[in-house]
Amino acid sequence: MKKSLLILSFCVLSISANAQSTSKSQKINQLLELTGSGKMAIQMMNQMMNNFKTNHSKASEEFWEDFKKEVKAEDLTNMIIPIYDKHYTESDIDQLITFYNSPIGKKMISTMPQVMQESMIAGQAWGKQISEKIQAKIKEKDNLEK
Repeated sequence: MKKSLLILSFCVLSISANAQSTSKSQKINQLLELTGSGKMAIQMMNQMMNNFKTNHSKASEEFWEDFKKEVKAEDLTNMIIPIYDKHYTESDIDQLITFYNSPIGKKMISTMPQVMQESMIAGQAWGKQISEKIQAKIKEKDNLEK
């Protein structure tokens, strides 16, 4: 009898944990949809394909169209869900969903591509400045040692 109760308890706990995990996974998927992760993945894939097209110009347009049909944003989403699951609690996910459904969250989503693009340009300029400073310092040091 005790053994049966133990097995039954284990089964109930397993089902409950699995249901929680599924619920959390669904919430993570909702969060990824809210933030447009799938759309961004498709944009990245299109950019990559344009680079490949340039380097592999012998491949026909039909080849590229067929390949596009094979690539699905859900594949990336399925790879990302465990990462979010690892780093965020279900409560964290709920709060993020609430945030991204708010007016400021929606604004963040809509402006993020431009913010990222401008940030990349700023980062490149910053990197160039650092490079120029390093080169100047090295040149100065070389002159001082002569």
